[in-house]
Amino acid sequence: MRWLLEFYKKNMDITGRELVRNAIQLQEVERIPWVPFVGVHAGALMGISATEYLRSAQHIIDGVSKAVEAYAPDGIPVSFDLQVEAEVLGCKLNWAENNPPAVVSHPLLEGVEIEDLKIPDRNSGRIPVMLSAASTLRETFPDIALYGLITGPFTLALHLMGTDVFMRMLEDPDHIHQLMEFCCEVSIFMADAYAETGCDVIALVDPMTSQIDPFSFETFVTPYVRRVFDAIRNSKALSSFFVCGNAKQNIEVMCKCGPDNISIDENIPLDYVRDIALQHKISFGGNIKLTTVLLMGSEEDSMRDALECMDTGGKKGFVLAPGCDLAMATPPGNLKAVTQLVQDELLQGELRASTASVSEVQKLDLSDHWRSDKVVVDVITLDSSSCAPCQYMVDAVLRACKPFGEAVICKEYRIKEEEGVQMMATLNVMNIPTIVIDGNVEFISQIPPIHEISERIRYYLENKSG
Repeated sequence: MRWLLEFYKKNMDITGRELVRNAIQLQEVERIPWVPFVGVHAGALMGISATEYLRSAQHIIDGVSKAVEAYAPDGIPVSFDLQVEAEVLGCKLNWAENNPPAVVSHPLLEGVEIEDLKIPDRNSGRIPVMLSAASTLRETFPDIALYGLITGPFTLALHLMGTDVFMRMLEDPDHIHQLMEFCCEVSIFMADAYAETGCDVIALVDPMTSQIDPFSFETFVTPYVRRVFDAIRNSKALSSFFVCGNAKQNIEVMCKCGPDNISIDENIPLDYVRDIALQHKISFGGNIKLTTVLLMGSEEDSMRDALECMDTGGKKGFVLAPGCDLAMATPPGNLKAVTQLVQDELLQGELRASTASVSEVQKLDLSDHWRSDKVVVDVITLDSSSCAPCQYMVDAVLRACKPFGEAVICKEYRIKEEEGVQMMATLNVMNIPTIVIDGNVEFISQIPPIHEISERIRYYLENKSG
């Protein structure tokens, strides 16, 4: 690995670490920084499962080191696992071979009270695994910006209480504020712990905030994440606010929370985020397409999509990154192609001058998909086993469908798989997760109450029988 460190010293007037920090602090940069969000994909580089990878500090160190060697990033996360805190607090996890684990139980629905929950310490659960990896990676790669990722308070609240959070926000807001206060303290603890290992950027990852409106955001999220960002600032680290899904309605209120940076996925147009973020003097990052391009596309597709992001983002306040953590099976060649593009201005010019386009998706023949006597519910997701909003939307749909028995057919289509991408295109779904009933887009990106899903299913059933 020493040769790589020498490469950075000899071939860059400025280190990747400085480049990322300058971009996040809104300084004009000569080259847009590249931060691949390598999570369990690093396990694939080592030939081991996600489960094995995420349980060992040494595996994380070795996997990130392989990713650094392969992709020459300017910054990289220690890990991308939003279940570390939830596991410590009593949530049961479903471990998988190819994805981070998923939360499958919610302590606050199983007799545990908020007062029973305790702030973890640095020896709890897998926290020492992550902190040990962060400390070693900081020492090993002094010229690369290191990201420490923590679970945001609202997403952690969902892990602890499940989707009942949404109803309790209306019926018992004081209870949710009490829960958010606790989750905020957990986030601050994790932020401080990562900052002490030397992480440059503490990223508060709160994907479930995409599921609420701006008023609810300002009521139940803003007061708490502001405190987390203040704590990060006091620790001398930089902060980033990660969100996924169609959180377009919340970009303005996210900026008002005071992060140094916001990072989004392909569900939100990058130019829209750029304009709002820069207006608030906040940097922004994203949003190379995670599945249709990096996972399933070609090397040229990957370069073209990255170049479009770079041209939109510009050289002030922009960090080039995938929209979320990389799928485990992402072809290394696609990521290496992005690295080459970022470092080669001549190649950028050649791509701009050429007329080739990203490969089109072949649509499905759904003539045999619909039923005359049954309602068909299709849920288009990234992957419910690894994406929290997708997981909770699929859970809500299954619970809504259950009383109707065999009268309803329900299936999830993951866009990490080719069929899912084709289904998304065929049904003209623009954002994920989305619920489609009998071919009609009904609920886009936001998880509806179960009774609303049930009402729409009943409506379609009645129309069939009528």
